[in-house]
Amino acid sequence: MPDILAALLEACERTPDAPAMTLRRTTLRYRDLRDRILGVASSLTAAGLRPGDRMLFSVRPGLDGICLALGTIAAGGTVVFADPGAGEAMFRARAGLAAPGWVAAESLLYAVSRGPLRRVARARGLELPDYRSVVPRARHIYAGPWLPGVPKGAIRLSSLPRHGSPISADPATGEALIIFTSGTTAHPKAVVHTRTSLGTGLADFAAHVGFVSGEVVLTDQLMVGIPALISGAHWVLPPAGADPGAKPDRYLPLLDRADVLFAVPAALDALLTSGVRADLRMVLIGGAPVLRPLLERVRAQLPGTGIRAIYGMTEILPVAIADGDEKLAFDGPGDYVGELMGSVAARIDDGELVVAGDGLASYLGEPPLAELRTGDLARLEGGRVILGGRSKDMFIRGTTNVYPGLYEPVIAGIPGVREAALVGVPNDIGDDELVLAIVGDTSRVRAALPGLIDAAVMPDRIVVLDALPKKGRSQKLDREALRRLV
Repeated sequence: MPDILAALLEACERTPDAPAMTLRRTTLRYRDLRDRILGVASSLTAAGLRPGDRMLFSVRPGLDGICLALGTIAAGGTVVFADPGAGEAMFRARAGLAAPGWVAAESLLYAVSRGPLRRVARARGLELPDYRSVVPRARHIYAGPWLPGVPKGAIRLSSLPRHGSPISADPATGEALIIFTSGTTAHPKAVVHTRTSLGTGLADFAAHVGFVSGEVVLTDQLMVGIPALISGAHWVLPPAGADPGAKPDRYLPLLDRADVLFAVPAALDALLTSGVRADLRMVLIGGAPVLRPLLERVRAQLPGTGIRAIYGMTEILPVAIADGDEKLAFDGPGDYVGELMGSVAARIDDGELVVAGDGLASYLGEPPLAELRTGDLARLEGGRVILGGRSKDMFIRGTTNVYPGLYEPVIAGIPGVREAALVGVPNDIGDDELVLAIVGDTSRVRAALPGLIDAAVMPDRIVVLDALPKKGRSQKLDREALRRLV
């Protein structure tokens, strides 16, 4: 079965002198990338990292950070992606579940998470954990210059060797990557991928998209950049601050040299609004539902560009990929999301899409998954997947799946709150405005939320109602009526 690490190192051997990754004015050739990965793996092993050790990872996407993540996996370790913006309580809960022995973070995070700068961060709405103490007795690696707050004895990322010896082939079925997806401070939830599950899904992705050796792929997403590298393409990373959604004008110049762009719908919407007219071979869209109005705008502004819409989830990526023009031409009921990937098996159970395959991950602390209930109502026409709505209450906010049932009981426990409900109000680019409806006193709600729920699901609006709409004999919450009401 495919092994993501083996496939990447094989790509480095095939075209050692070709450009592999670029950030600003620094480019790594494929031979440099291989040497960096093996150098990190060798030095981490010498420093005491053992197969199965977990590394809490808060290093921004960059050449050094990506090589650290890949080198950790090459040494047999597990990268635990940790978002400091999740809020201190959620961050600590996630760290407690993952139980890492190593912490890798930007030096700035160490500096602003304690002392006087911590108060400054809080004043700006950032509830950061103290990176020195969030994992007791951890080994630390810091990225960037030394700053006050970096623990004594921490390893500077840029000091790790740039060369290393070939490593022994560890089993590819052990943990490689842990990604937290949802949950509360009491019950955080994380997806666990192995080198095999990642290799399976990303090999499918690369083959279906058809990356061309040597072409420039612009993205900051590891799950797009790695399959591009495996295909021999040139992965270009946008510099820090070049956010296509927030600052499209700073991102547009990067498109001049790109052949392939990956963007989430909200970011692509911002680029189109800014008048992008790039000469791209292909645009890849994923991370949230890809709806017709956005596709029509892409086709109008980029008439010669291929479009691929990606349907998947953290647990199994991708499930299906649709050609944009086929998606636009589809005139049947439902939302055509593409052809199933070769490694994905699918069935319909009571109208719901259920998927399985070698690319399926598991959940941290839970038994392995044999299959995954997606929560999407669907039908299968041969290998084609057509969605028909949600069988669950889950909705999309940015790139985050929001499960209201996880958070509503927690919010309802705030003093003065009698009932609470979260609903998503969709727009035409597949995103949802998150609205929190409260029955009772809201005076403590805003202040209490950061310590209770993930920052990614903080409501955009809070509304006060006399009562939540109910239906049926059981008086179950009528979410559709609530959505119309707010």
